[in-house]
Amino acid sequence: METISKQKAIQILIQKNISLLNIGTAQKIFSFQNENSLYKFLQRLERADILKRIVKGKYLFSFKEINDYELANFLLTPSYISLESALSFYGILAQFPYTITSVTPAKTKKIIYNEKEFEFAHLKREYFFGFVKKDNFLIALPEKALLDELYFISKGLTSVSLDELNLSLINKNKLKKMIKYYKFLPLKNLVEKYVK
Repeated sequence: METISKQKAIQILIQKNISLLNIGTAQKIFSFQNENSLYKFLQRLERADILKRIVKGKYLFSFKEINDYELANFLLTPSYISLESALSFYGILAQFPYTITSVTPAKTKKIIYNEKEFEFAHLKREYFFGFVKKDNFLIALPEKALLDELYFISKGLTSVSLDELNLSLINKNKLKKMIKYYKFLPLKNLVEKYVK
């Protein structure tokens, strides 16, 4: 099936409940064998405002509402929402940060889409744990978001005033279990100092 009407494309996307798609997903759901035909088809959908190109090879279905956190997960895989964004999500940090912050075992990256800044901080693969799926996105558990933040502070890569954090929302036992996986002394010292 190498030709699909715009109307049929919309039907397929709604039926399959797809709001975000990459080239691989597009090839599967629209059953294109020829890659060149697929690219031309996606460009047609883009010109018709059915799809919006987010970054190369990644698209947003215009008829669906999308959560910034879901979009962040989609922009860079694997990644999960953490640091200031997760701390704010849980009410541990009172202010809502302008930048959507995530961690990833991939390289540090910053993507600007639709006047929003998405920041992905590199985290060693062995520290890439402690997250859950909420709605349609992956987010750090409150304790892990705090540990990620303290880890970057102890490495001198970020600065958040720790006095602004409401640590009463943190489960100290969970935090103590998680810290055992870290072999970074400055982080352990920071946790001992601030999380009584």
